[in-house]
Amino acid sequence: MKSLYLIPLLFLSACSTTPKLTLRPQPSLPVAETVRYPEVLRAYHFGRYVDPNDDSVMHGQHTVFRVEENSRWNLHPANDGNEFTLPPSPHDAAFNPTPVNDAVLAEVNAQKLATIQILMQGRSLSAALAPAVFTALLAVDARAPWLLLAVAMVGGAAMLVRLERHLPVTA
Repeated sequence: MKSLYLIPLLFLSACSTTPKLTLRPQPSLPVAETVRYPEVLRAYHFGRYVDPNDDSVMHGQHTVFRVEENSRWNLHPANDGNEFTLPPSPHDAAFNPTPVNDAVLAEVNAQKLATIQILMQGRSLSAALAPAVFTALLAVDARAPWLLLAVAMVGGAAMLVRLERHLPVTA
């Protein structure tokens, strides 16, 4: 019975006025970027692959984020000694353009020219040897070109079957 007298006291305490909120100006703090170096994140994109530890697990295409550098304090004061300066942002060599000068361009062009010459020589060699090989096969037996074609088809089918075992089911 005495506990019933406490209930109105609870309601009366809820009706009390709330204190006024007063805002006091805070001293300005230095910007966090000038006091700490930011952390450096890098994204790595992976395609589908089979887990090297378990052949029954395949990973789908996804992105992995890695912290290259953690955030740390900037211990280099500015010229006046009162404020901190923002450090130069760390750069990633993968996103910098390659240095190009006359020597590099000359080397790249020389390599392109050499590649084109090798490809042209390979084409002319195969064009010169193809009739000779076909003639040699016909000289051995009239069925030799067909036998070579059949062996190549069986070898290709065997490689395809072997490759198919390693492909995921959904591919």
